[in-house]
Amino acid sequence: MASVPVLPLGVAAWERVVSIMAEVRERLLKVTAALEAGGVPYAVIGGNAVAHWVGRIDKAAVRLTQDVDLLMRRSDLDRARAVLEAAGFFYHESLDVHMFFDNPTASAREAVHVLFSGEKVQQDYLAPTPEVAESEAGEEYRVLNLEALIRMKLTSYRRKDQVHILDVIGVGLIDASWVNRYPPELAARLQELLDDPNG
Repeated sequence: MASVPVLPLGVAAWERVVSIMAEVRERLLKVTAALEAGGVPYAVIGGNAVAHWVGRIDKAAVRLTQDVDLLMRRSDLDRARAVLEAAGFFYHESLDVHMFFDNPTASAREAVHVLFSGEKVQQDYLAPTPEVAESEAGEEYRVLNLEALIRMKLTSYRRKDQVHILDVIGVGLIDASWVNRYPPELAARLQELLDDPNG
C-alpha cells in the first residue's frame, strides 16, 4: 500500500490549511453568486451553514469544512446547471448524487454537493429535506434557517451532524426549549445531545 505524503508540522502545514480554507470560501462565494445572478433559488446547508450560525456568536467556535453543500428544488436543476456551467463549473451525476466541480480534476471532497428540497436523502430517514423557502439572506449568500438546519442534522444524525449540533448548543443558539419544535423521534435525539453535551 502506497504511503500518503504528510507535511511536517509548522508554517508549511499551516499555510496549506489556510489555502484550503480560502479555496472553500472562494468556491462557496462563486457558486452562490452565480445562482443569485441567475435567479435560481437555493440555500447553503451543511458545515458552511453551521459555520454561519456559530460564527455569529463566536468565531473561535467555527469548524473548518472541505466541501460546499446546497439545497435547491429538483425542478430548478436544469436552470442551475446552465447558470453554473456558464460560470465555469462542471456538472457530474452518479447514482442520483449531484455535484458541481470548479475544475475538471477536482475530487468529490472539493465539489459543490446538491440536495433537493422536500425529498428524503435516504429512504430510512425520518424526514425529508427542508424547503428552499426555509432560508434567509445572509451578508453574502442565502443560508438555511437555524430551525430547519437542526432538523436536517437531527435527521441524518451522523457523527459529524451530532458534533455540529453540539457546536450550536455550545454557543447558546439552541437549548431545551427547542425540543418541542421537532417530531418525537427527532426531539429525542436533540434531548440526548442536550443531556450529554460532552459525549
